[in-house]
Amino acid sequence: MTPVIETVDLTKVYITFLGTQQVLALDGVNLAVERGEIFGFLGPNGAGKTTAVKIFLGLIFPTSGEVRILGQRVTSPRVKKKIGYLPEGSYFPDFLRGEEVLKFYGNLYGLRGADLQQKITVTLDLVGLQDARRTLVRYYSKGMRQRIGLAQALLSDPDILILDEPTTGLDPIARREIRDILVKLKVERGKTLFICSHELLEVELMCDRVAILDRGKVVKSGRLDDMVYSERDVEIVAQGVSRELEDEFRSENIAVSEAGRETVQIEVPREKGVFSILRRLEQDSAELVSMSPRKESLEDIFLHAVRGSREESETAANAKDEAGGIKD
Repeated sequence: MTPVIETVDLTKVYITFLGTQQVLALDGVNLAVERGEIFGFLGPNGAGKTTAVKIFLGLIFPTSGEVRILGQRVTSPRVKKKIGYLPEGSYFPDFLRGEEVLKFYGNLYGLRGADLQQKITVTLDLVGLQDARRTLVRYYSKGMRQRIGLAQALLSDPDILILDEPTTGLDPIARREIRDILVKLKVERGKTLFICSHELLEVELMCDRVAILDRGKVVKSGRLDDMVYSERDVEIVAQGVSRELEDEFRSENIAVSEAGRETVQIEVPREKGVFSILRRLEQDSAELVSMSPRKESLEDIFLHAVRGSREESETAANAKDEAGGIKD
C-alpha cells in the first residue's frame, strides 16, 4: 500500500542573509506515514519539524530529496485539497461568529450555498460546537478556539490532517475533548493524522507510530507499543518474598524494590529467564501478584534518543578534529 506521506532523503538547507552561512534544517529525513494512523512527529525546538511541515504543505521546497503525498508531488492542487492543516496558535477575527469563520474558509475552498451550510453543520457537530455556532469568537474559551480551528481544517473533508501542537496550553478537560475528537476522526472517519507536538503524554495516549527528530535527523522511529515496552525486561510483583531471596536477586544484578506492604517489584532481564525466577519465588512460598513487560515512558525514550544522538555527534566531531590535528 502506498504511504499517505512519504519522504526520501528529504534535505533542506537555508542560506542566511547575504549568503554568508548555510543552516542544515533537514538532513536526509525518511518517513512513511500509513493510511488511517495517527503519527506523532516529535523533536525539541529547532529540530526541523516546522520546516518539514511547510514542505508537506508546499509552502517551501526541499533542497534535495523527495516528498510524496498520496503518491503524488505536493505541488499538485489535487493533493493540496486532500490536506487539512491546523497551525499552532491559530487566530480568527473575534468579531466573527463560529459559523461565519467556517463560511469564510468554506468560500476559500470553493464551497457555496446549501452544500457549504450542510458541511458547516456536520463539522460543528463533529467538534462539539453546534450550540456555539452563533457565538462571537471573542467569547470562545481557548479550548473552543482550538475546536473551531480544527473545524476549519476539517471543512473540506480532507484525507490527511496535519496538526501543529493541537493540545498545547489547554486545560485537562479541553485536552481530553480534543484528544477524543482526534481519535474519533481516525476510528470513525478513517482520517490520517500527522501531529507535531511537545506534549509527550498526549502523543503517547493517541499515536500509533512516532518519529523523533533532532538537528534535522530522525534519531528514532517506529510503533509506539514496540518502543514503550522493553524487549529485555519483565516486571514481576510478588508478595511474601523472603529477605534472603531478595538479597540473592540483588547479588545477581536483578533490581528489587518495594511496591507496597510486604510486596516487592522485581525487574527481570530477559536473559535471566523469567520462568527460573518464578520457580524460585514458588520455592520461597511467595505469592505472584502480577507479571508484565517493563514499560518505559515516551518521555524517557525521547530524552534517551536525543541525548544519544548528540553524544554520537560530539564523539564523531571530536574524532574528526583529532584526525585533522595529526601531522606527518
